Amino acid sequence: MHLDSINPKNNYIISSWDILSDDEVSLRLEKANNAYLEWKNTQLSFRISCLDDISKLLKERSKEYGTLMSDEMGKPLSQGIAEIEKCAWLCDYYGQNASNFLSPKNIETDNYKSFISFQPIGLVLGVMPWNFPFWQVFRFAVPSLTVGNGAVLKHASNVQGCASAIENCFIDAGYYENIFSNLCIPGSRVNSVIKNPNIAAVTLTGSTPAGKAVAKKAGECLKKIVLELGGSDPYVIFDDADIDLAVDACIAGRILNTGQSCIAAKRLIVTKNNEAEFIERLKNKLSLKIMGDPLDDVDIGPMVSMSAREEVNDQVQRTIEAGAMLIIGGKIPDSEGSYYPLTMLSGVSSGMPAFDEEIFGPVFTVISAEDDGHAIELANQTEFGLGSAIFTQNIEKGEKIAKTKMQSGACFVNDFVKSDPRLPFGGIKMSGYGRELSDYGMMEFVNIKTIVVKSTD
Repeated sequence: MHLDSINPKNNYIISSWDILSDDEVSLRLEKANNAYLEWKNTQLSFRISCLDDISKLLKERSKEYGTLMSDEMGKPLSQGIAEIEKCAWLCDYYGQNASNFLSPKNIETDNYKSFISFQPIGLVLGVMPWNFPFWQVFRFAVPSLTVGNGAVLKHASNVQGCASAIENCFIDAGYYENIFSNLCIPGSRVNSVIKNPNIAAVTLTGSTPAGKAVAKKAGECLKKIVLELGGSDPYVIFDDADIDLAVDACIAGRILNTGQSCIAAKRLIVTKNNEAEFIERLKNKLSLKIMGDPLDDVDIGPMVSMSAREEVNDQVQRTIEAGAMLIIGGKIPDSEGSYYPLTMLSGVSSGMPAFDEEIFGPVFTVISAEDDGHAIELANQTEFGLGSAIFTQNIEKGEKIAKTKMQSGACFVNDFVKSDPRLPFGGIKMSGYGRELSDYGMMEFVNIKTIVVKSTD
């Protein structure tokens, strides 16, 4: 039994990876736990020095790893290199801040001494997706390992080459052997790993149905969990928006990773006063974007698989049948690989797939709003709540709406949504719970221990 890595630009199998047996998984988890028992007792200064070493390795290997992503899941090479550089930034950030984040916090009480100590809890299982195969892993593993936990990875089946490379990178950077361990298994066996007594906590990035299934099993085992799930991010263009700025941000927020991102610009909600101008400028700028071989200088590559392309195309066609207008794209090209063209739909409304569902591909969905108030109402008319963006030249107005009106884990004003190591990342509603990144993310998988000392005097 094995898992195949298939190059989406031509659908050729690049490599196959042997699936671990149940006994092999149990042995790996036992070894990982033994490594954790030693790792947790190392000095924080040593764990921080490992961050510096792995950051250097990532920068040296950025093109190598970027090419691997292009081959396994179709990411344009320039975006893959940028992803690796972002992973290095993450390591640098925690290297500079972990000591402060993890310092004991003194609390004034009636006792001689009271303080909070942050202690590791054990092995953290990360169930990770294929769309950002390095970044998603590093953003859970780096803070977890720095705290003193161990990290166990169950990566997506189609990016086992990336998973193996990440495991080797941690070893090469001086991390203890087995403290980061990759499990080459299919998703159907995740529940058995969660039940393993060596696993202390779980984090998952993926679809909402997958998140519900993992949360159910983790709940049965009383294990802490963080979920970063799907999204249908609204980008609201108000009457007073800078249209060119909004168009550029919507494009940047949608074509990244060929539209295969949880925080992509999925619903573009434009007031009627700006709708015609917005559509025309968006159409003109999209016509300049290049689709092609991800190893070339292109804006979008192939989608991750033929089945993913079929799902997106089905959503597009059903939306058109429901009354939306196709502006550009919307047709599967007659060529090898899982390419899907940049597509724009207008006249989309509630009840249509492009409004109600998450479209995980390069599809621009334009929704008309009567006015600013109606636009906010439409933005929040979704079961998801990951990211959102609003565009207005009135900064004070934008900040107030972002803070009090938008139902999401993050809201960007006059920019597209992106993750940043310095800022907490996560969602509400069906987009999950818990946070990654920043000090908030580091605190998800620690024992926040209260210590009280009473004087004998």
